[in-house]
Amino acid sequence: MLKVGLTGGIGAGKSEVSRLLVASGAVLIDADKIAREVVEPGTPGLAAVVEAFGREILAPDGTLDRPKLGAIVFADAQKLSVLNSIVHPLVGARSAELEASAADDAVVVHDVPLLAENGLAPLYDLVVVVDASPETQLDRLVRLRGMREEDARARMAAQATREKRLEIADVVIDNDGPLEGLEQRVSAVWADLARRARSA
Repeated sequence: MLKVGLTGGIGAGKSEVSRLLVASGAVLIDADKIAREVVEPGTPGLAAVVEAFGREILAPDGTLDRPKLGAIVFADAQKLSVLNSIVHPLVGARSAELEASAADDAVVVHDVPLLAENGLAPLYDLVVVVDASPETQLDRLVRLRGMREEDARARMAAQATREKRLEIADVVIDNDGPLEGLEQRVSAVWADLARRARSA
């Protein structure tokens, strides 16, 4: 089994890269998806988040109001740290379960947005970073996701710098250009990962 950590700044195109890797045969463990699952209604995770931040972070239907919580934690590093201390251990435990069920020769890709921020690189056999310039990230967030520019800049500022991500990278996938070229680059990376998994 080859354990791969996949990361990239918001708007860099990490989701597209993980989609292409799955299409090639990778087993994906998506930390963001698991982070949503562990705070669904009725979970101990949601109860802990409500205890920490109050009932006003709940939507009328009892689910987590993510935009409201996001507005609170992305403006305050201490509150973000409280949220992470609740959610990260739950995500880690679920990720370990999913990894244990993968085949021996699998390429298991852990899609982890905050891999650099949380010093998680040593957990993986290698780290793949999807890289794009801050200008490209900002353009995608505003133009494609409809974010306000100041919100997009705040989200980008809350993450590790581009340099910090590149420091931990074993493989860098450049995604500054159009999508067409990305498939070719991911395909070359996949061939290398599959070879490493077989010889592991």
